Amino acid sequence: MSTNDIDTYTRASDWEGVKVLVAGFGVAGRAATDNLNHLGASVVAVDEQVAGLDEAEAAEFAERAELMNVLGAEVRLGAGVADSLPDDVDLLVVSPGWASDHPLVEQAMVRGIPVWGEVELAWRLRDPAHETPWLVVTGSRGRARVAAMTDSILRTEGRRSVVVGNGALSPVEIVMEPDPYDAVIIDASAAQLHHTFSMSAHSAVVTGLGQLDASEHPAWHASFEDYVADTARVYHQVQQSCIFNVNDERTMTMVEDADVVEGARAIGFTPGMPAVSMVGMVEDILADRAFIPQRTTSAAELCTLEDLDTQDPERLLDALAAAALARSFGASQAAVRDGLRAFRD
Repeated sequence: MSTNDIDTYTRASDWEGVKVLVAGFGVAGRAATDNLNHLGASVVAVDEQVAGLDEAEAAEFAERAELMNVLGAEVRLGAGVADSLPDDVDLLVVSPGWASDHPLVEQAMVRGIPVWGEVELAWRLRDPAHETPWLVVTGSRGRARVAAMTDSILRTEGRRSVVVGNGALSPVEIVMEPDPYDAVIIDASAAQLHHTFSMSAHSAVVTGLGQLDASEHPAWHASFEDYVADTARVYHQVQQSCIFNVNDERTMTMVEDADVVEGARAIGFTPGMPAVSMVGMVEDILADRAFIPQRTTSAAELCTLEDLDTQDPERLLDALAAAALARSFGASQAAVRDGLRAFRD
């Protein structure tokens, strides 16, 4: 098996005989192990964190591991199981939280073995007959709220949408479901984006980055610059809309530097008066000057401040980001109003 072959693999590929090591056996690791095993790959999952679990959690891990063993995968739990990369591995799949300087990752890099995160794996395992659009949210404060608000807007309009990637539900599990969604909303951390290369989101938004200083970056990253670089990956190959806070120069630079699909637009959101291609505030009205035909001369009302559960400035920014993301997917003005009105944190 050559590395070049693996780099082209998707759900439609022949996984028979491909040797995959899955690092981690939590929510993401179990989904990767189960579904790659289902596709015919030879899967070994390792997790050295079991020693730190309480008795009930350890018993659950052991039970799930036994089930995977019965189904044909191999699960190794406990100290020392992740010290070294086996000689015959074709692909390393890393769960969120596994650092980029972990011995398994470093050994794979030295040997030229592809390393995919769960978002990369999920993107490749999408059903080619139903390539459901992805709306991706990353950044700092408000990320989960923006994803949930967007979901509320889409569901209000009758769309079948789901939020994944926040630790409770793996995107790998969702893309393998037989009944396709209208939209998958990915709540992705910068760490999850680190090993993501081929994703091409319908639209993407970065939240809260302008509120961080260089000392506040997540400990997973060696530096603030590394954190920003991984965050910027969300805009790579975006198909429709790169959505950003116009008052955040870092994020604006990410959008300017992004290599996107031809025709993709930069859409700003602001708590102030919106210019063309922005969503913002006109007095107490959330207004759209981005997704209407007459945007050069007028704005469309989406909702009012009274429709939000709070008028906290950070919550307002989150609502504006969610409105822009949902509108990029085609949500109506009424759906934005009703979805934000129904949302409760």
